[in-house]
Amino acid sequence: MRWISSLIVSSLICGSHVAIASGQINNASTAIHLTANAKGSSKPLIHFWSKVVGAGRANEGLRSTWQEELEMGRKYDGFQYVRFHGIFQDDMFVYREDEHGNPIYNFQYVDDLYDRMLAKGVRPFVELSFSPEPLSPVHNTTFWWRADGSPPSDYTKWGNLVQAFVKHCIDRYGIDEVRQWYFEVWNEPNLYQSFFRGGSQEKYFELYKITAQTIKTIDSQLRIGGPATSNFNMDGDAIKKAQATGKPFDPLSIPWRPVWIEDFLRYCHDNNLPVDFVSTHPYPQDFAIDEPGRPKGKGFRRSIDSTRDDLHTMRKMIDASPYPKAEIHLTEWNSSPSPVDHSHDSLAGATFVAKTNLESIGLVDSLSYWTFTDVFEENRKTDSIFHGGFGLINYQEIPKPAFHAYRFMNELGDELLAQTPGGVVSRDSKTGYITAVFYNYPPEIKVSLPVSDTLAAADQIDNSGSARDLAFNVDHLPANASFLIETLDKEHGDAVAAWEAMGEPEPPNREQTAALEKLASDTKKQTVRADEEGSLHVNLKLAAWSVVLVKQLDK
Repeated sequence: MRWISSLIVSSLICGSHVAIASGQINNASTAIHLTANAKGSSKPLIHFWSKVVGAGRANEGLRSTWQEELEMGRKYDGFQYVRFHGIFQDDMFVYREDEHGNPIYNFQYVDDLYDRMLAKGVRPFVELSFSPEPLSPVHNTTFWWRADGSPPSDYTKWGNLVQAFVKHCIDRYGIDEVRQWYFEVWNEPNLYQSFFRGGSQEKYFELYKITAQTIKTIDSQLRIGGPATSNFNMDGDAIKKAQATGKPFDPLSIPWRPVWIEDFLRYCHDNNLPVDFVSTHPYPQDFAIDEPGRPKGKGFRRSIDSTRDDLHTMRKMIDASPYPKAEIHLTEWNSSPSPVDHSHDSLAGATFVAKTNLESIGLVDSLSYWTFTDVFEENRKTDSIFHGGFGLINYQEIPKPAFHAYRFMNELGDELLAQTPGGVVSRDSKTGYITAVFYNYPPEIKVSLPVSDTLAAADQIDNSGSARDLAFNVDHLPANASFLIETLDKEHGDAVAAWEAMGEPEPPNREQTAALEKLASDTKKQTVRADEEGSLHVNLKLAAWSVVLVKQLDK
């Protein structure tokens, strides 16, 4: 199957099994051209992509593998905060009651987790969830670990728990440290069956009110936000208008809207409540959560530019609201919300990460990848070492291609010199060194990655698409300055491809694991130099789905 202009657009975005094929296009018309002056003017470049990263639940963070992989994420990908579910879940032993219903608090497991995170230079982005068993009227609402996703039965006791927790954190880590944290109220309360069973928008808003007032009473500079809602939905009015024409319409032309955001901001303003940041989860698919046996909606996937468009929508909403200074934190994001989607492990997943983040510069305060690790237990359908888990690193501590995409972006400087679809070039304000990242998300492919239910489906994507020429030029460099060109492609740094070539051992033995770790880090590396006049000319052919780092090494 080839991408051709006469193909019905809806077939491009419907169904998780639609193949992405290798249609041929005019390479000259899609070449990436980028030119920069190493001494030229610039704009600030904030690394929002490494501000926050996700993890499954708090208790998983007590494991050595989780901690070791967090250290990898901090060192190479630059992650600053980690957000996860279940800080109040019973497996953290935070809350119980005596025979008279009086609360008993115990924060020893929390201390163990936060101490280790902070020692690695990573702060908690605190998701205040879920209801501990004595406060939960409904139990085992979702996940293998039996999250109690229901509104607290007693909002006064909930407020007291939040107060005790925050005060304990301040006593242990100091007010100056905790003022740098973020406190997010709940997770995806609009998903009533999974995370807020028995709840409603009204009940969530009341929960936010009590939580925000409790935290701000402790210290007005502590940062609070929400509503942490799941996904964007098609604009209902736009669909009705398109349908009323009686003619076929392009589904990619329908705008999508975040859930609850405008209602939340209105409620907070009407009730004089603080909103330091607004959060939601913009997965570019039409389903919000994937559990075995549950349907995935109609199978719509969105334009490859949908996340960027969603961020524009969010920015306009916040700017027009009573809270124009509120930060925007998209506290979960990935190509899909399925923990068994082989696209997450694929080379194409890395290119998706690079394209989406680099083409969203300046629009958001954080876009939190869900998640940094495959130490993750939402369900038990995860037997293979490469099962399509969310993690940037698998359970054997083997980095996936998307890990390298974040590593490349982390190498960028803090000043943006130039940008074009397909690449950015930056400068480090302290050293003056130049760094660029390029990527080939094949331009004939207009949609985001499909959910790949099998390894073969993900491989079909990685084997598709057209190459693109790259012409990158920088002048006003020191004469003969050296640069590293590092390439991630199917032959270099792709852990899954290396595992397949090894015969897909399940699981690999110790020697095989060590070999895979090495191959997963074996990107292609070459060194080039600027000429005597201080000009660098890089001309490459970028294979489909490849990502390239060009990094200055010396002056």
